[in-house]
Amino acid sequence: MSEILIRNAWNILTMDDAGSELDGADMILRDGIIAEIGSDLVSEGEVVDASRCLVTPGLVNTHHHLYQTLTRAVPGAQDALLFGWLQTLYPIWARFGPEEMRISALTGLAELALSGCTLTSDHLYLYPNGARLDDTIEAAQDIGLRFHATRGAMSIGQSDGGLPPDALVETEAAILEDSIRVIDRFHDPREGAMVRVGVAPCSPFSVSRELMRDAALLARDKGVMLHTHLAENDEDIAYSLEKFGCRPGQYAEDLGWTGPDVWHAHCVKLDGQEIDLFASSRTGVAHCPCSNCRLGSGIAPVREMIDAGVKVGLGVDGSASNDSSNLMLEARQAMLLQRVSRGADAMSARAALRLATRGGAEVLGRHDCGQIAVGKRADLALWDIGGIDSAGSWDRSALLLAGPSRVRHLFVEGRQVVRDGCVTTIDLGRVIARQNTLAERLAM
Repeated sequence: MSEILIRNAWNILTMDDAGSELDGADMILRDGIIAEIGSDLVSEGEVVDASRCLVTPGLVNTHHHLYQTLTRAVPGAQDALLFGWLQTLYPIWARFGPEEMRISALTGLAELALSGCTLTSDHLYLYPNGARLDDTIEAAQDIGLRFHATRGAMSIGQSDGGLPPDALVETEAAILEDSIRVIDRFHDPREGAMVRVGVAPCSPFSVSRELMRDAALLARDKGVMLHTHLAENDEDIAYSLEKFGCRPGQYAEDLGWTGPDVWHAHCVKLDGQEIDLFASSRTGVAHCPCSNCRLGSGIAPVREMIDAGVKVGLGVDGSASNDSSNLMLEARQAMLLQRVSRGADAMSARAALRLATRGGAEVLGRHDCGQIAVGKRADLALWDIGGIDSAGSWDRSALLLAGPSRVRHLFVEGRQVVRDGCVTTIDLGRVIARQNTLAERLAM
């Protein structure tokens, strides 16, 4: 039996049903769950002094492309809209192999951990030169983060009217076959699972209508979730109207891509009818504010989604369109964008923190995560409020308004992944050195 006592936390933002905020409380983490919360608790296990720490649930990232950490700030892609950005980067990504996938995933996962993230999804939709979804899953197991991998895919290349080059697409039979393989090998449906797998054709402009439909049928047969990009920008809407004769929300509904087992990335351009459709069907949304800004895609109607009852979480998206994997900064950006478009009272700091924790857990179907309560998984972020970021702050919401944006300690399933601001599970210096070597080779 493993046990850790978190002692005398300055404050605990629980994100529980009552929105409880606890001063000076203790917690006991036992065998991967939160076993006790109270005062003057006693344990024979390791004791962590949290007297200078604000404790939150571990943050939850609902959309990422981890492989893109190898292609940050690529010239030619820095100032492009989505389609031009993709066309610049596809030839570079086509040179990746298993090592590039693994090292970039280790780098991105470590960056997420340092920003307080304990659970992340990843959307891997290209598999050049022998790369497999297994490469990223193994990286997550090495780091120790809870991982929702999605088997993405592209099947329509440029010669068939799609956006990606033909060298990066797969046959639809091979996509479905490998989806079955990775689900059978890795997916764990149990509470407390460290790895789950979803089915995730990349986007309506890179796969066929038939693959979208078959993917939905496969996912439901296997009991796994569905994920894709949807309504990301004006180009995306125009493509849907031209090719399918309808808006993206209608396209998704027609093919079985709405429901509580589905979440869509971006949704910047959803209209009122589509928002109502997602709310009534309990379809989730991964809001990626920094990427949407970087690519000039627009400001997603998050306030309207939340008010309508849509499940909304946050995603950092790939580092080729965000340049960072810091989920706390993503929460801050989400709050600021809603305020700049809809007024200063459109989203509070606490509401943005809820999106980053419990909101994301609900989108991913992880009701065992995202909040601090007895019986929930022991996924915790401890933020040091004794530093310059917090100096002079009056309220707990200063965590998002002022900082810090990097965590002091991080626990996943009761195991410490970050201690005193350093990742404990891998040699991060060696990973960074190899990452830089691989990036330099790709740039040649």
